[in-house]
Amino acid sequence: MEGLNIITPVKDSIDLTLETIKATLASDIKVPYTYTVYNDFSTPENTAILEKASKEMGFRLVNLSDITDHPSPNYLLVLQKTREESIGKNWGLAIVESDVIVKRDTFQNLYNGALEREKCAIAASVTVDEKGDINYPYLPAKGKENMVVKYEKHCSFCCSLLTPQFLKAFDFGELDSSKNWFDVTISHKALELGFNNWLFTNQPVWHRPHGSRPWKQLKYTNPLKYYWLKFTKGLDKI
Repeated sequence: MEGLNIITPVKDSIDLTLETIKATLASDIKVPYTYTVYNDFSTPENTAILEKASKEMGFRLVNLSDITDHPSPNYLLVLQKTREESIGKNWGLAIVESDVIVKRDTFQNLYNGALEREKCAIAASVTVDEKGDINYPYLPAKGKENMVVKYEKHCSFCCSLLTPQFLKAFDFGELDSSKNWFDVTISHKALELGFNNWLFTNQPVWHRPHGSRPWKQLKYTNPLKYYWLKFTKGLDKI
């Protein structure tokens, strides 16, 4: 692994997204890297904000509306495109979602940690709330703070690094295009292929769960409505 291809997929939720971008750009990374925001059919107003921010802040912006007419979400397209880019450079693919705030050393420490561990597929930062307590989706890791542990459950893509060794071993063209999100499938496939996934509870990142997809808050406030939307609208296929 010789560098990092850092990406943030986003649709609207512009205020949280700009915080994510700002924190990512403030990272102290000692290897070559790029940072790209993939705008997945945000509103015209929010797209304009992202375009202005990209020029002022210095990140690469890709408007998916320029390359596909497939309706959002287009996570699969983003993963396939960035996998190819990463393999071409022998770089890791680092995903930070638009409701996550990284620390200055998050990416470099995940990079170092992945290199130090044989057959590492995914190196993931644990997620915490504003108080520093482990939160969704890593609640099973409570009690294992300040450690690096092999993680048999799925690694979320809230803030994760996929190594080029693993990217070369698994063609994302095999992913089920009927689904919306792929962290569960990819995590399990890594283990099937003989790789290890590592959760870095000593590298926490602040996560505002579902901040990028506010309708999912219904899972906690109005679960009946959440599951009605999930099954009648075909949303949130994992």
